[in-house]
Amino acid sequence: MITRLTTAIVLVLAAAGGYAQDYPTRAITLTNPNPPGGMNQILAQPLSAMLERITGQPAPVVNRPGGTAGVGTAYVANQPPDGYNILVTTANLHLLIEKDKIYGIKSPFTLDQIAPLALLSADPLIMVVHPSMPVKSVKELVALAKSKPNEIVFSTSGPYGITHTPQAMFFHAAGITLRHLPTTGGGPAVTQALGGHSQVTGGGPAAIYPYTQTGKLRAIASWGAKPNLTFPDVPTFISLGYKDVEAYLWVGVFTRSGIPEPVFKKMRELVAKATADPSYRAALEKVQVVPEYLDAPEFKKFFDADHRRMATAIKAIGKL
Repeated sequence: MITRLTTAIVLVLAAAGGYAQDYPTRAITLTNPNPPGGMNQILAQPLSAMLERITGQPAPVVNRPGGTAGVGTAYVANQPPDGYNILVTTANLHLLIEKDKIYGIKSPFTLDQIAPLALLSADPLIMVVHPSMPVKSVKELVALAKSKPNEIVFSTSGPYGITHTPQAMFFHAAGITLRHLPTTGGGPAVTQALGGHSQVTGGGPAAIYPYTQTGKLRAIASWGAKPNLTFPDVPTFISLGYKDVEAYLWVGVFTRSGIPEPVFKKMRELVAKATADPSYRAALEKVQVVPEYLDAPEFKKFFDADHRRMATAIKAIGKL
């Protein structure tokens, strides 16, 4: 019996190894669970181009927005574990889980259905205001908000999303109340601020940098532990005395869990090779994104730490 079982295991591993050698033999789909225009799209496109160049197979980016990234994430979580589906996403992956816990809702996926492949970038969010606002600092924003409670509008990617949770975290710490304008993603949230429909929002450096350069938005603070290279003169909330206000808009790639280890290893190798290519790095630097690659084991540690930090924030926010 032991001999037969051992033989069966060897045959399975040999088959998986052979499959990995041939992988990929068809298109690898990159799912963006948010609308176009946000950080996911910014990083997914050059990754797609490099994967196509390396593998000789298509690597289309498909947008599957909805449910604060839940729809697209659930799609990947429920695909066959064959290595042909990659999820490009942000902290919305665990924010949705924590929000559902608060409301006693069954999430459309579980974290054990998703396996981290690599971290692509990790930038602090930047708070911006519409130029019509008589505000050039956090101190002035707090004073104005206290004089007009619930009148100033802030836009986000949706309740408990990656741009809502950090903003709510700061408002709670500052003791101010603003009116929430939820949208379907980071891109739409910035669009609302550009149009003056909201006066405050937060976004990744790459997404908002062009608008701060043209004066369409004004940056006043960063959620990072230290100043961001793209916005070196913008103070952090921590430096302004808000010691617990820290959050990052990271983007990582994941896949369905349960993929045979030889194939999963090949996926990691492909992503590592793609992100190390000078063309990929140049594409990101062109749009003010600083690559910050971490392979699966290191990314898992980063993800777990971020999850703990944001889970604490959402518990403090409570039901809205």
